[in-house]
Amino acid sequence: MGVIKRIVVVMAFLIACSAVNAQPSMARKWNEVLLEGIRNDYARPTVHARNLFHVSAAMYDAWAIFSATDRPYLIGEEVHGFTSLFEGFKGVTETVEELRDKTISYAAYRMIEHRFAYSPGVTHVMKQADSLLEVMGYDKNFTSLDYSAGSAAALGNYIASQYIDYGIQDGAGEYNGYENEFYVPVNDPINLSNPGNPDMTDPNRWQPISFDVFIDQSGNEIPGSTPSFLGPEWGQTVPFSLKAEHRSLRQRYGHDWTLYHDPGPPPNLDPVNGGASSDLYKWNFSLVAIWSGHLDAALDTEIDISPASLGNLPLSNMPLDFADYDQFYAYLEGGDPSSGHGLNPVTNEPYAPQVVRLGDYARVLAEFWADGPDSETPPGHWFTILNYVNNHPALEKRFGGEGEVLDDLEWDVKAYFILGGAMHDAAVTAWSIKGFYDYVRPVSAIRYMAERGQSSDPGLANYHIGGIPLVEGCIELVGAEDPLVGSSMENLNKIKLKAWRGPDYIGDPDTDVSGVDWELAENWWPYQRPTFITPPFAGYVSGHSTFSRAAAEVLTRITGDRFFPGGMGEFEIKKNEFLVFEDGPAENIILQWATYQDASDQCSLSRIWGGIHPPADDINGRLIGEQIGNDAFEFALEYFNAPLQTIDERKLKVRIYPNPSKGEFTWAKGPKEPWPVEARLIDSFGKDVKTFLFDNNATSTQRMLMDQPPGLYFLKVEYPGGEQYSLKVFIEK
Repeated sequence: MGVIKRIVVVMAFLIACSAVNAQPSMARKWNEVLLEGIRNDYARPTVHARNLFHVSAAMYDAWAIFSATDRPYLIGEEVHGFTSLFEGFKGVTETVEELRDKTISYAAYRMIEHRFAYSPGVTHVMKQADSLLEVMGYDKNFTSLDYSAGSAAALGNYIASQYIDYGIQDGAGEYNGYENEFYVPVNDPINLSNPGNPDMTDPNRWQPISFDVFIDQSGNEIPGSTPSFLGPEWGQTVPFSLKAEHRSLRQRYGHDWTLYHDPGPPPNLDPVNGGASSDLYKWNFSLVAIWSGHLDAALDTEIDISPASLGNLPLSNMPLDFADYDQFYAYLEGGDPSSGHGLNPVTNEPYAPQVVRLGDYARVLAEFWADGPDSETPPGHWFTILNYVNNHPALEKRFGGEGEVLDDLEWDVKAYFILGGAMHDAAVTAWSIKGFYDYVRPVSAIRYMAERGQSSDPGLANYHIGGIPLVEGCIELVGAEDPLVGSSMENLNKIKLKAWRGPDYIGDPDTDVSGVDWELAENWWPYQRPTFITPPFAGYVSGHSTFSRAAAEVLTRITGDRFFPGGMGEFEIKKNEFLVFEDGPAENIILQWATYQDASDQCSLSRIWGGIHPPADDINGRLIGEQIGNDAFEFALEYFNAPLQTIDERKLKVRIYPNPSKGEFTWAKGPKEPWPVEARLIDSFGKDVKTFLFDNNATSTQRMLMDQPPGLYFLKVEYPGGEQYSLKVFIEK
């Protein structure tokens, strides 16, 4: 019943965040099919970040081929040593809009067909893909790649084939099912059905988890009882916009590791000698245990979760040194030092307070941002947020907040292209760091330290320098009169935590709650269901923090506004309908964010309350994500307002408009600029078809008639002195 309840809520979220406009663009329609494919596939953030990027880039290329000012990313280009040949597109009877829709459709369909061929949900996603093709009147059985006769369907197939070939050699390991090549975990698996963590040899390294049945975050049962590390060598995957100066090569156990934006090592525990790094390690993981004690709606603590009190936390306020993290995170109370926003900049009115119980808020955050069963994984989650923004009636689709309003298709293909590239780079970067540093997760670290004892006072019982620090009311020793001591006093002086009690206390997730109480630390459980527990890869750095901050920067740059349209984004959560593995929340809650960065910061905190990350995993992910998002946006700009050829169109002294046109163009120049000597019209096969001579006595504009068949052409413009430049023009029907 818990999964059924979640499906209902997910569908409500899709309606709220991805409601289809009256006439959604073709790119939007295929993006929805792609997201549905991800929801029904294995939960692999790295793989799906790459799928989102490649499908989005293929759709962008299908659009850009028919653009007079924008150039494709891969088609007709050389990218990371892969050369994509393109002979131009010519001689068609359809309009530009019809050509683009058909090309995008076949490109997206073939990519989805290929990438989800072995998905557990392949039948479901291909039924949706087939239906969309059928509605559009397209034939899924048309598989030709020969676009020379002007077939947009063949061109779409060809674009997909190029991206498929590119993906086979991009370093991701698609050719071998994304299997790891050389990574081997140093720790034996932990089985949480048993108390403690007796078999952990290195408390600083990732530890596999053994299950009776492992069900991933998308609700799929995974063969085998001990999931492998997902993507430890993902740093080998070629990026979108990551710069060479941010790349480094490291060695471990005789293997080369590629890292991007290397933040240096996280705090490590020395269980023999202790030290400053050990103290930071203990602070980080004990904070996770303490915040677990907030996950109970029966607690009286209330907070205002509106933008009036939360958010507005600039990156400049975030600590750069692990030793300063205690000034940022509220160790006992939970949360960060964000101050909120004074006024909604759109309405110029204060944000209305929303006071709720901390226990409900923390549980909802942990579930909402975790992307549980039927999810899109973190990169796909941000695509749904982008679609929510795109649907908002207050959004003006001016790229970067400036210039003319773009039509829905141009806006969508460019926004998906940039966001996809950023999510891809976030995956490459975060997993390059995860793979090399191979850092421990809280469930392993907390149980490991607790098994050794307490590290606060050598004069107290059960002292060990590698143990967990004691915190009154949160982390204590079991006393002789304690209910946890056991009938034979077998638990005397063991470590106990006041924390979420775990799934053993939940019989029916539709009616039961686990609650918070004192429990033996050896049985501590993150806020997860027993068939999942923790993602099967290392923690440092947080993928959620990296994905989310990168996405927030992209949405800010694309819209030209750091605020959501209307000054606030919202998601409504109904009482007792949202949580998956226990009942709740106990009251209605509306998650609210004034800015995209506020949503990103909320996502980062959610992973601590969920017991998945310590603070050490978080801040560096945010800082790295901020740079990735901005670099991806700047890199994408190189493809917009640029010619297909390498000649720089921006140096042209004249412009033509409208473009595309039915054949009659107006040429314009500035008052101090010379007219060209001539302009030669060249078809897509390189043949000169017409020459234009200019009247040097004309004023600022001249009209030219290009009475040629519809298609893509190139104008080679020559100025006095021999300068030559080129640009694309498209003659439509």
